[in-house]
Amino acid sequence: MWRTILRRILIMIPQIILVSVLIFMLAQLMPGDPFYGSLNPNSDPATIARMRHAAGLDLPWYQQYFKWTGNVLHGDLGTSYVVNKGWTVTRIIGQRIWPTISMGIIAAILTYALAISQALLAARNENKIIDRTLIVWNTLTSAVPPFVFYFIMMILFVYVIPIFPSSGTGIDDTQSFATNFFTNLQYAFLPALTIALFSTNSIFQYLRSNLLDQQAQDYVRTARAKGVQIKDVFRKHILRNAFLPIASGIGYSITGVLGGAIFAETVFGYPGLGALFVQALSGRDYTVITALMLFQGLLALLGGLLSDIISAWVDPRIRVK
Repeated sequence: MWRTILRRILIMIPQIILVSVLIFMLAQLMPGDPFYGSLNPNSDPATIARMRHAAGLDLPWYQQYFKWTGNVLHGDLGTSYVVNKGWTVTRIIGQRIWPTISMGIIAAILTYALAISQALLAARNENKIIDRTLIVWNTLTSAVPPFVFYFIMMILFVYVIPIFPSSGTGIDDTQSFATNFFTNLQYAFLPALTIALFSTNSIFQYLRSNLLDQQAQDYVRTARAKGVQIKDVFRKHILRNAFLPIASGIGYSITGVLGGAIFAETVFGYPGLGALFVQALSGRDYTVITALMLFQGLLALLGGLLSDIISAWVDPRIRVK
């Protein structure tokens, strides 16, 4: 098991280097400069040249890359020129990262809880009304555009049935961590639930099919012939074998918080990394954009590592011997 983890970590090193190069080159292709959004269109060219020299943008691209990676390794992600002018990007992300991570973890837990429970219920009642209802429901959630579904949930549970707050995170720096944690749950639960309802379809359909395939296996008929109750067969054998193929997706679900949070945080007014990314794009704050792209790339690699670890833990056959 430990050899598997070590091997995957070593494989991640060249992947991280490749991701950093791609992100840097994409940043180079962006029009304007990192401070473009803070400049007056009529600014003196000499002033612009001085700012470019101070930022090192007049250096060759490879020198800029090594300077940028060196700063990143020292925790310096640059300075924001638009979103929070004058603030370090590290400070900005530090304020936004906990709300997004907490919402992402809640969304991942709810997604798998809902998908597994629905798949079990549907497989136990194949071709019955409950099975067909769940299939229709999951098909509808995948067919409706995400932002439309988010608006429906917000109108329903914020204005029609005012159960949840409309915006914000509820975090107060003067309060204790425990107080902020439980307060933030009230703000994070609705966007997390909405993401979960929108994300269950693929897991539900795949797990339902696997459960139905496992029910037709010889070991199930043998267990039933010996008098074992079907609920025990489901719990001890069928679910474990059917869950193996989707176990590898858990890591990506947990770490894919930024991509899934962009629409949800914007619609629900939840100030996390997704909303920050939209702000940075609209204001052309390239230092923030680059930092968030790097953060998302590292999260994707971490998701792959977690998925491989979970797969190796669930299925010993894939471990490196």
